[in-house]
Amino acid sequence: MAGVHVSTTVNGDPAEFVCDPDEPLLDVLRNRLGLTGAKEGCGTGDCGACSVTVDGELVCSCLVLGAEVEGRKIETIEGMADGDKLHPLQRKFIEHAALQCGICTPGFLIAARALLKKNANPTEEEIRFGLAGNLCRCTGYDKIVRAVQDAAREMRGA
Repeated sequence: MAGVHVSTTVNGDPAEFVCDPDEPLLDVLRNRLGLTGAKEGCGTGDCGACSVTVDGELVCSCLVLGAEVEGRKIETIEGMADGDKLHPLQRKFIEHAALQCGICTPGFLIAARALLKKNANPTEEEIRFGLAGNLCRCTGYDKIVRAVQDAAREMRGA
């Protein structure tokens, strides 16, 4: 099988790679680009551990082919912080103890950021709906929801 050459942008930086035509974006990110934040939890798009954004849309990277991101803009957990300064969502997840084992955390953070980009002042119900594609087996969801609410307030300047 011939490889596919892909030119894209990952976390604001140009990136090029060659992948198999049927290789998931998750594998490209982890194995070819060294971005290991997105995790494989299920491989079927049911858990959200591999969440990234492609052109601003939240996707499960296990369901997107690497070849499909030609010319597109990918954002991963590795690009969330601004240098050494954590994103407000990252800080609030720590402050609210909204993480434990860490497998789901990158996916929740990416999903929460995508939600807050579309809705800066979500209700609790909207947060729960926006994060419904992400599963956590450790924390329960209340701490995660509270962390997102607190980060949203901070990001609005409230």
